[in-house]
Amino acid sequence: MTGANGFIGRHLVHELAGAGHAVYGVGHGALDAAESRRLGLQSWINGEIDAANLNALAAAHGLPAQIFHLAGGSSVGISIERPFEDFSRTVASTARLLEWLRGSAPNCAVIAASSAAVYGADHVGPIAESAIATPMSPYGQHKLMMEQLCGSYAQSFGIRCTIVRLFSVYGPNLRKQLLWDICSRLAAKEQVLTLGGTGNEIRDWTDVRDVARLLASVAAPSSPAAFRVINGGSGRGTSVADIAAGLIRQWGGNAVVRHSGVSRPGDPLSLLADDAVLRQIEFDWRIPLDQGLADYVAWYKGQAS
Repeated sequence: MTGANGFIGRHLVHELAGAGHAVYGVGHGALDAAESRRLGLQSWINGEIDAANLNALAAAHGLPAQIFHLAGGSSVGISIERPFEDFSRTVASTARLLEWLRGSAPNCAVIAASSAAVYGADHVGPIAESAIATPMSPYGQHKLMMEQLCGSYAQSFGIRCTIVRLFSVYGPNLRKQLLWDICSRLAAKEQVLTLGGTGNEIRDWTDVRDVARLLASVAAPSSPAAFRVINGGSGRGTSVADIAAGLIRQWGGNAVVRHSGVSRPGDPLSLLADDAVLRQIEFDWRIPLDQGLADYVAWYKGQAS
């Protein structure tokens, strides 16, 4: 697994290791052997996604049966501030991974985490995988380039790739973005929370524990296609204002939320998945939003104490 030390990666390692799989990781972050084992990793290489590190894993443990590719940029804001860094993390790392697979493990299947940011703005209602991708940030553009690389290697060299376009993933251990920001301000006892945008922005919120189950489930070879794209969303939209209100309710207290009306660059009004493909493969989202928000607040208060 590339990016195994990231927010989604750690949950996915737990999911796969719990199902009896041997999981080996490469990516950024210092993990000692004890921490690696606690996460469920058999081994961990702190470094780039490149041939040297992939060869080292293969020499020690054999060629992989599947690669979960989670490494890449993780922030629209950072991609706007430092676009080349985001390109390197997302596109260049994918190119190195695919080239290594072509030469060393062509029968290995890839499950790659992409983003709904590839769809861009101007979508009303559920967005199908067939929608024209018009990303409005370097982050979304680079995710789309990553997808196109996977498609190219599937078509030209038979590398089997499944792309999962994730929507708004949240849950325990997420230390950035809206939920973290709101909880941090509630912990600081702010009584008036001013958030960007209008509050009417619609997102498809999915708990990371469900997302880990989804990524693990689509790894099972069920499609003859060498390349496929799947929306990793629930098909249920919730506004930013309702998320904020739900968090405050779970936290307790009487903080008031106001919205500045100023949207961030690269921030679409609506990103909602058409979940028809997931319904076809009978994937079920098990964690309702209220429970997910309650669990997030409990985790936040626990790690802060």
